[in-house]
Amino acid sequence: MATLISPSLLACDFANIQRDVEMLNSSAADWLHIDIMDGVFVPNISFGFPVMEAMNKHAKKPLDVHLMIVNPDQYIETFVKAGAKIITVHYEACPHLHRTIQHIKSFGIMAGVALNPHTPVHLLEDVIEELDLVLIMSVNPGFGGQKFIPNAIKKVADTKKLIELKNSKALIEVDGGVNSENASLLVKAGADALVAGSFVFNSANPSETIANLKRS
Repeated sequence: MATLISPSLLACDFANIQRDVEMLNSSAADWLHIDIMDGVFVPNISFGFPVMEAMNKHAKKPLDVHLMIVNPDQYIETFVKAGAKIITVHYEACPHLHRTIQHIKSFGIMAGVALNPHTPVHLLEDVIEELDLVLIMSVNPGFGGQKFIPNAIKKVADTKKLIELKNSKALIEVDGGVNSENASLLVKAGADALVAGSFVFNSANPSETIANLKRS
């Protein structure tokens, strides 16, 4: 299977969101990654529902929504109505993680769990069979353009082992500092999907950059 690419709209030109979404529509991108930050769980604030709904009007590919917020459960249904096809919550933000996963799946969409760089993979042992996606953070969440944390490669390999051990069908996604230098290492370790923001949108030809990442 070719690597799935989910460009992060956090790095797009906010004054030209429609243009950048339409560029992604015509590119080899598979999903559109939308980072939702509340200024509490992470030290930054990003998109709200009106902006996401505006993106969804123009998007022709699934919205891959990454919730970096406290108490995500109260907003799940609203994000689904705003167009989310994948919702990923953070392990660190969900005291009743199994219930949160089931809540997401009740809407017929993909459910994912993200792990911060310091959070070990084995903590997903009891829910991995329920998951559609595991998101390995390869930077500390909150800001785009950060430097890749190399230990993420080992975490991807550890996640792959856990998935195989538990006969889970979960995909492995990696988010943070992904570029042409580490993409192939991540895929070799077991990554199925790569999130790339600054590396895509700051490149001379974003569509070509996406196509190159897809061949990783």
